[in-house]
Amino acid sequence: MSRKTNLIPYLLISPYVLFFLVFVAFPVLFSFFLTFHKWNIISPMEYSGIDNYERMFNDRLFWKSLRNTIWFLIIHIPLQIIFALGLAVFLNGKIKFKGLFRSVFFLPVIVSGVVVTIMWQQLYGFNSGVLNRLLVSIGLVRVGWLTNPDMAMPSIAIMATWKNVGLYIILFLVGLQAVPAHYYEAAEIDGASSWQKLRYITIPAINPTIFMVIILSTIGGFSLFIEPYVMTGGGPLNSSLSSVLYIYKQAFEFYHMGYAATLGFAFAFIILIIIIIQKKYIEKEY
Repeated sequence: MSRKTNLIPYLLISPYVLFFLVFVAFPVLFSFFLTFHKWNIISPMEYSGIDNYERMFNDRLFWKSLRNTIWFLIIHIPLQIIFALGLAVFLNGKIKFKGLFRSVFFLPVIVSGVVVTIMWQQLYGFNSGVLNRLLVSIGLVRVGWLTNPDMAMPSIAIMATWKNVGLYIILFLVGLQAVPAHYYEAAEIDGASSWQKLRYITIPAINPTIFMVIILSTIGGFSLFIEPYVMTGGGPLNSSLSSVLYIYKQAFEFYHMGYAATLGFAFAFIILIIIIIQKKYIEKEY
């Protein structure tokens, strides 16, 4: 009886262990194995040593996709924090229809990424796009939101911010509601302005939430795929070629599975380094 009882915990966790082995451990190990091989899915694998790694370091498009992704993050993360925190502070105040506003802001998060991307593609259209028609109507020239190499990635960053801001509003609201009310009461007695309360009370108190938003935005930025794939295909002139889109092209357009796996591990390592740097400096800021 005791032996059967001792087996129960192992039986209960066995589905999760099996899931981890099949869908996490095996794909990771197999992908790492692929980094030392050339394979196009059809032909047998061919051992190539560190050729994939040498190719990566000499690959102009690898560095281009990395720069594009970092440029996206430089634009996206500050926009995400400013708008999400500003709207969260607004929604945390005493306003009517608070629940309705929260639902409206969160709605883009649950809408299909492809649908949102197509909608913004229509907004960004050069000749018939809503934004350019508005510019022309007030006497300004059309902007190549998706056709100008200098504008493509910033335009995608703005769209990604709009789509994801609802999620981060919720996170900030949770952080704001955890700040003790007597902090603000004491600040009002001392005559602190709204800006001073935000700077010296709110931001330091929700620093862990800000850090979480930055981490999630960083991971999301390195996962950027649907937006450039649908809107620009990585163009013009590879100006919106993201890291994941480049991996996709190498794997499923050119069938360089070994090289695609190498790129995947390289970008995962870069994400880890960036997050470690963010953790070191952002958490000490306040």
